[in-house]
Amino acid sequence: MPDASYVDDVRLAHVLADNADAITVGRFKAQNLTVTSKPDLTEVTDADIAVEDAIRATLKRARPRDAVHGEEREDTGWGPRRWVIDPIDGTRNFVRGVPVWATLIALMEGDRVVVGLVSAPALQRRWWASEGGGAYTGKSLMNASRLQVSAVDAVADASLSYSSIHGWVDSGRGQGFVDLMRECWRTRAYGDFWSYMLLAEGAVDIATEPDLALHDMAALDVIVREAGGRFTNIDGVDGVAGPGALATNGRLHEEVAGALAPVEPTAELEPLP
Repeated sequence: MPDASYVDDVRLAHVLADNADAITVGRFKAQNLTVTSKPDLTEVTDADIAVEDAIRATLKRARPRDAVHGEEREDTGWGPRRWVIDPIDGTRNFVRGVPVWATLIALMEGDRVVVGLVSAPALQRRWWASEGGGAYTGKSLMNASRLQVSAVDAVADASLSYSSIHGWVDSGRGQGFVDLMRECWRTRAYGDFWSYMLLAEGAVDIATEPDLALHDMAALDVIVREAGGRFTNIDGVDGVAGPGALATNGRLHEEVAGALAPVEPTAELEPLP
C-alpha cells in the first residue's frame, strides 16, 4: 500500500483516472472525433480537452490550494504542490485507433514527483506509485501487484525501447543511439508511456527519448524509481527537467548515459545491420 503521507493523493489520482477513462474510452474510435493541430503541429482531440477539463474541475473541488499544470490549458494556482496532467499520452495512436495511449497524472512537491499514475484503459492496465510507498500495477488499490525492475546488468543482454529515431538524429546524439541499439540484445519501439511501464515491470531494461515535456515525464518518473529503477534526463541528471528522458533498471544507467553523450554531427548515420 502507498506511504501514509500520500495515501489520499493516490486515491484521488485513481478517482481522476476513473473519470478520464470514462471519457477516453467513449471517444476512442468515435466516428465524430474532432482532431485539430496546435501551433507546434501536434494533434489534439476533443477527448484531450474534455479529460483535462474534467480533471481540473475535480482538483478545483478536492485540492483547491494546489497548482495544476496540464498539456492543453494554461497553468493555474501557485504553491509547492502541483498536479501535472497529460490527458492523452499517445494522441496519434488514439486518433489512428491504436490502443497504446494513456492518461498520465502526477503530483509534484517542488521539483520532486511524489505521486504518479498511468491509466491505459484500452490495454486494460493501470500503474501507480508514491514516493516511499512502492510502485504497483493492477485494477485498483486493493487488487494490485508490486512492480520491480529487472536485474540485467550488461547492455549486451538488455532490451531497449524507444519512440522513434528521428529526434535522435536532430539531437546530435544519433550515432551514439544507433551504436547503443547495436549493442543491446533487443530493440523495439514500444513508445510513449508504455516503454517506461514495461521497464518498471522488468520486461524492458532501457527506455529513452531525446525530447519530452514535463507532462510526458512526471508520472513515469516516480513509478520507475519506486520500482527500483532510475529516471534522469539524457545527460544522466536525476529528475524531470529534461532534456529528454533516460530510464533504466539502475544497473545500466551510467553506461547508457555515457553512450548517449553528444558528439560532433556527422553527414549521415551508419546503417543498422
